[in-house]
This record gives sequence, structure tokens and C-alpha cells, in this order.
Amino acid sequence: MMAIVYPILVAFYFIVALSLMLYGLNCLVMVYLYQRRRQAAAQRVNSIRSISSKQTDPETVPVVTTQIAIYNEINVAERVMRAACEMQYPKGRHEIQILDDSTDDTRTIVDRVAEELHKKGHDINVIRRTNRSGFKAGALGNGLSQARGSLIAVFDADFLPTPEFLLRAVPFFLADRKVGLVQARWGHLNAKRSLITRAQAIGIDGHFMVEQAARNWNRLYMNFNGTAGIWRKAAIEAGGGWQWDTLTEDMDLSYRVQIAGWQTQYVQDLVVPAEIPENINAFKSQQFRWAKGSTQTALKILPKLIHCPVSNFKKLQAFFHMTHYFVHPLMLIMALMALPVLLFLNVALPTMAYMLFVLILTLCMVAPNTLYLISQRHAYSDWIQRVVFLPALVIIGVGVAVSNTRAVFEALLGHKSDFVRTPKSGDRTLKRYRATFPYLAFVEIIIGSYCFYSFSIYLSLGKYWVGPFLAIYASGFMFVGCLTLIHHFSNRY
Repeated sequence: MMAIVYPILVAFYFIVALSLMLYGLNCLVMVYLYQRRRQAAAQRVNSIRSISSKQTDPETVPVVTTQIAIYNEINVAERVMRAACEMQYPKGRHEIQILDDSTDDTRTIVDRVAEELHKKGHDINVIRRTNRSGFKAGALGNGLSQARGSLIAVFDADFLPTPEFLLRAVPFFLADRKVGLVQARWGHLNAKRSLITRAQAIGIDGHFMVEQAARNWNRLYMNFNGTAGIWRKAAIEAGGGWQWDTLTEDMDLSYRVQIAGWQTQYVQDLVVPAEIPENINAFKSQQFRWAKGSTQTALKILPKLIHCPVSNFKKLQAFFHMTHYFVHPLMLIMALMALPVLLFLNVALPTMAYMLFVLILTLCMVAPNTLYLISQRHAYSDWIQRVVFLPALVIIGVGVAVSNTRAVFEALLGHKSDFVRTPKSGDRTLKRYRATFPYLAFVEIIIGSYCFYSFSIYLSLGKYWVGPFLAIYASGFMFVGCLTLIHHFSNRY
């Protein structure tokens, strides 16, 4: 019996490693797609802006409705409201909806600031509901039914749209009537605040500088990032409107709209700065929502894509896109199975097979980091000073694997959960929002200790090539687990 079980377990271990390698290699595919279209995309953007600047009539530009969904955002509500009113656009053609579902003192701030801004001549309205049905998606849908704009700009409360945002984004809708979405790049208000914010900034830049650009410029499916973008109202309606059967209503709507035939436009040089979570618990909560929501979206959308008249490559990239968080359960399995495979299965691999396995693990690490390196080089002149924090991203990315694995499996098992917003600090912290006790931190610490033990066994047996990868796993789980408890008890929100 064991003679049958052992080979199966070894085969499973290698299948997991190969799957992880495929996700890593796809990062290199993204880099290639990004590089080959970069110059052409920049020329197209400049051409559209040049033409539209000469043809746009202030009296006939489309009406824009800016929606800001707020729920207990006492630290940042006023800031985003004022920033929205400072956006430049022809008078009478821009309305602002504050979709306030708050249950705390945020309501008082929203009402006070809205009244002040309204007296100054801004078309700003506060819309409240009797319940939070559908959470953010429900609020956006409710506001959409009352919006007078044909274009709908969406911002989260921790974002600061620049004054020229609308003037630089709207022309893309005028240039092509099939454009249903214009997405801007996220910037960072507090990237240099701490080690974890620096690491997150690199991760976010990798997504926006390379992945979003590569997908959009090569006519692959691209997602709306939930904020810092503008929708054509007709596209939202054609796609079936806002729905809240997943935790990533933005990705869900993006795919439905594109399947319906609408185009998207990503504008890389249009940057909207935002606040990065400074508390590891807030970051993990955000990642949990994205991991679970994207998996839910994959289960919902992928069956519909099978019969879509698009290339197999486009479908494959959609699969990698929506299942990206599968890398976390794959990493966790690799970490947990490394020691049993070594000790109990007594695997004596031929030299070539062993080197192949080491190559697979190396590619799993190197490929994503190549993407992040390219993003920093093309985004910042001081990129060398920034990439020194890349190891921190690797450690934290590994460390959240336990939490994200839970999120993925909850989605696969059909477990529903509420939309939990990410707490923000703002420029001045008026209130600290405490999360529930993070019991999962103890699991992360235990797994980290187990990986350190595995690491020591590998070294004692002379497995010097595989050992370092276990050291990374161990460091990641221990660091995130310990920091989770520290930040919880220090209430750093």
C-alpha cells in the first residue's frame, strides 16, 4: 500500500511545484507583453490627448458623476471630498455623490463638509441608505440609479484625485465610443512610512506598471481596480450592473462588461495617490478580500469565457489573472510537504532531476521579482534605492499565504462573508478602528517554526540548494505572524 502512496505524494509535490512555476513564468510573459507595446501605447495616448484638446467643447462635454463610497471613514472622508471638488471640469457638467453608509461620527463630518462645499457652488450630494445591502457594490448601484452623468468616476475614501484627473481621462471616451472604462494608476501617499508600506508599494507598482499595462495594451482582459477610474454608464448597464455575489465587484463587473463587447483603456501616466495600509492586519484583511473575491469571480466568470469567441491565449491569461491568488495555497503546500518528502518518502533523485527541481524553485522566486524590478525601473528615477526593499515584499508575500489560503478555500467551498473595509489613518487620525483578535497569527508562527525546523534538517542532510527556500518561507510566516500580534496590541490603525 505504502509503495503506491509514496510515489503519488511525490508526484503531487512536483505537480504543485510545477504549477507554482507556471504562475511565475507568466510574470515573465507579462514583462514581455509590456515591453513590446510600451512605446506604441505611449504614442497612442499622446495622440488622443492632442486631438481631443482641439475638439472638446466645454458646453458639450459629457456630464460626469463622481461617486465616493464611504463607510466609517472618519479619518479620510473630509480629505477626499475636498479633493473631488477641486477637480477641474466645465461648470455644471460635474456632480459629486457621497455614498455614505457610515454608522459612526463620519456622518457628522460628511454633512458638515458637504454643506460647506455646496455653499461654495459645488454640485455635491450626500446619499444614504436605510441598510448596507450589497455593501460597496450596493451603494454604487444605488447612486448610479440617481446619477445624471453619462460617465461615472469612482474613488475610494483614501484616494486623492488630482485637479486635472477628469480633463485627462474623459478624452479617451470621446475618442472611442466603445471604451467603457478608463483606469488610472495608483500612486502612494505614505509609501516611505514603514517597511511594510515600502514593500506594498513595490507590489502595487508591479501590478499597475506592468500587469495592467501588458493586459490592456495587448487587448487582453483587464480589471477595474475598484477606484481611480471612470465608467461609461451605458457599459455598466450593458454588463448587468453592479452585483455583490463576490467580494471583488470591480473585477466581476470588468469582465462582464468586456464580455459584452466594451473596450477598456489603461492610462499609465495618470496617477491617483492613495493611502497604503500601515497596519499588517489591515493589509491582510485587504488581501483576504481580494483573494477570496477574485476566486469567487473566477468561479463565476471562467465558465462563461469558455464559449467566448476570443483566442485561447486571451482565455488562458484570464485564468491566470483571476486565479492569481492560488499561488498562496501552492506555496503553503510546498512549505508543509518539504520535510515529509525528504524524511519519510526517502526520495533519491537523480542529479538532473534534483537540479531541475532547484531550477523550478528558483524560477518561482526570480520571475515575479523581475516584474517588480522592471516596474520600479520604469516608474521612478531613484528606482535603485527602492528595489532594496524587494526582499521585504518577498517575505511579506510569503507570510500572508496562510491567510490568503483560507480566503481561496472559503471561496472554493462557497462560504459567504461580509465586505470588510480596510481601515485608514489619514493625515490626522481622529479615530482608531480595532479589528477582531487575529487568532490566525498563532498558526502562522507555528508554521514558521515548522519551516525553520525543516530548514535545519535540510542543511544537516546537505540539501543546500533547497534549504534557502525553506528559510524564506520560515522567515515570512514568523515575521507576519509576530507583526500581526504586535500591531493588534499596539492598535496601529
